[in-house]
Amino acid sequence: MSLGRSSLVISLPRYWTQLTGLKAGDIVSVAIGRDRSLIVYPGLKKDRELNEITLYIEPNEDSSLLARKIIACYLNGYSIIKLISKNYFTVTQQRVIRRTAQKMYLRIMEADLKEIRLMTLMDESKGSVKASISRIYDISNSMCRDALVALKGHDAELARSVYLLDSEVDHFTFFLLRILRKASKEPLLANELGLDPVDCLDFQALTYNIEGIADQAATIAKHVIVLGEENKRISEQLVERICSAGHEALSIYEKAFTIFLEGEPKDMAEIIRRRNQLRKIDEEIATLSFSEEKSAETICACCALRDSILRIGDYSVNIAEVAINRLYR
Repeated sequence: MSLGRSSLVISLPRYWTQLTGLKAGDIVSVAIGRDRSLIVYPGLKKDRELNEITLYIEPNEDSSLLARKIIACYLNGYSIIKLISKNYFTVTQQRVIRRTAQKMYLRIMEADLKEIRLMTLMDESKGSVKASISRIYDISNSMCRDALVALKGHDAELARSVYLLDSEVDHFTFFLLRILRKASKEPLLANELGLDPVDCLDFQALTYNIEGIADQAATIAKHVIVLGEENKRISEQLVERICSAGHEALSIYEKAFTIFLEGEPKDMAEIIRRRNQLRKIDEEIATLSFSEEKSAETICACCALRDSILRIGDYSVNIAEVAINRLYR
């Protein structure tokens, strides 16, 4: 309804005022959302409070489940995670908690035999989603390139360096997913980061695919390490074909990420064509591997390397598809 010559007035829903305890004369705060919506906060706008959760850990709790619980709490935006053992933390549980905390920039603030308090000191509003995505792309790209160099040169030391970089990608991935999940729930944070809900979905899909490519690069490196430890070598001819396919998959990845950044899908058909061509190359490599290789170890390694290269191609197509989805949203 109108108020005076230029102002318009809207009423607040009674249910919401009762829920928040507001009454006539109280102060509310208003912010403008990125979509030009108005966001009404009861009372003065306060700094974000640190969300806390308490997890009760069984004495015989599985290590993988324990790690997964901590990760879930971190991704859902909790700043303080208190772990309480119903008996006491075993050495294995303590090791898992510390290792998981390191992956996600969590600090151990308090610790004893029955209680461990984890806390993150990071301010999500100061983060940059696009800069973080560019960073994990650069790392994953270099991992793929160096993994193929290590494979071609039978360089186990370089392969170990590639394998260790996977943890760096994990750090950025967890941080990005935490930001995106919080931004999808908190309009104020999304506004500060310049994101809308669809951005959160798209960037989450992009992050998962980039992490998947980094995992495949680490898998290639792992097999180079294992072959070196077992003193086994794939034939030079076969290595050459596998590396050639790997560089083709890497080229598809680079092209897909460029499409995502530029928002221009004109090369999408080329990416699909090249991915399909990559599968035909894989069939030729499979035939060659069973005719060239004699040991079970090298044949299994060839199968695993082929699978990783195909997966890199598939993840790259997924990235390009996300780019097209963004274009027509």
